[in-house]
Amino acid sequence: MQIEVVDAISELDSAAWDALAGQGGGRPRDPFTTHRFLHALEVSGSVGPGTGWEAKHLVIRQDGGLLAAMPLYAKSHSQGEYIFDHAFAEAWQRSGGAYYPKLQSAVPFTPATGPRLLGPPELQPVLLRALREITSGNKLSSAHVTFCTEAEARIGAAEGFLHRITQQFHWQNDGFVDFDGFLAALSSRKRKTIRRERRQAQDFGGEISFLTGDALQPAHWDAFWAFYQDTGSRKWGRPYLTRAFFDQVQETMRDDILLILAERDGQPIAGALNFIGRDTLFGRYWGCIEDHPCLHFEVCYYQAIDWALAHGIDRVEAGAQGEHKLARGYLPTPVHSLHWFSDPRFTNAVKDYLQRESQAVEDEMQFLERLAPFKRTNSPEQSP
Repeated sequence: MQIEVVDAISELDSAAWDALAGQGGGRPRDPFTTHRFLHALEVSGSVGPGTGWEAKHLVIRQDGGLLAAMPLYAKSHSQGEYIFDHAFAEAWQRSGGAYYPKLQSAVPFTPATGPRLLGPPELQPVLLRALREITSGNKLSSAHVTFCTEAEARIGAAEGFLHRITQQFHWQNDGFVDFDGFLAALSSRKRKTIRRERRQAQDFGGEISFLTGDALQPAHWDAFWAFYQDTGSRKWGRPYLTRAFFDQVQETMRDDILLILAERDGQPIAGALNFIGRDTLFGRYWGCIEDHPCLHFEVCYYQAIDWALAHGIDRVEAGAQGEHKLARGYLPTPVHSLHWFSDPRFTNAVKDYLQRESQAVEDEMQFLERLAPFKRTNSPEQSP
């Protein structure tokens, strides 16, 4: 077997990569680890020179065949990751070291759980050992595997990586047939609140539509680009994705995309871009050029649930952070990542911090679950 670092995913066979990622046959379980998504990031210039994300994909080959792989990037900053390590960077640099570049196994700008150790179980620890050895051999500060699966987190912990647990808010179909069935599971007060928000949103004076596949046209991407730039400039200064990225995914991934678009008088005014997995709808980007009460909740959360219910999708992930999602039926869910540092003293300090952080996250999730909008089985329910 040969372990290699590859500077562009275009150098790797797409079918072989997708087979390792478990994406072959039908709709992908995780659209973000597909070859076509990572390729779209690279060829559009969204990652690459000058972006702080340099592709260094780790692969294991034998006789020319691809046995295992890891999406991997050399990072010169900590932006676009959503598992925040700024405190680690500051502490490392205060001690006189250079935290960047570091190595990051992730899908850039995508806070969605998915596989990072692509290949058979027996080779997954080999990928992590290779990552650790490359980090050490190149005198880099650290290596990180973010938004990995829980099973991968256990493998990483056994290989000496520190396991970090954070949280997101996800909606799960608990046997609901339609949106009314979902509402029926909520407490009376929360049910009334959501109905009121939906009525307010619908008063924006236009229509909301679902667009996917060939229904997506260049004019839709022009409109969404304006939305995306507005959101990006307000939240993080400069949008991560280039305009060319949206053209590329239109060409190669339009069947994996759901654009929920709000139009008034024939003019798009707001939209939410989602990616469709086998059993999960992934909400990724929202933007608008007009402000209307509750339209954000309607387009991003309620319409996503509606579409998921209509299409047999059991889960909606609405992105990073956001305790406001709790009142709308999105429950706290653990998120896993792995971290390895080249300095054992720093490792011990971070290990102690992560143990305390994990307990705090667990306590917070338990507290938030008690605030969930669903009916309590041990208390009487008032009529709606």
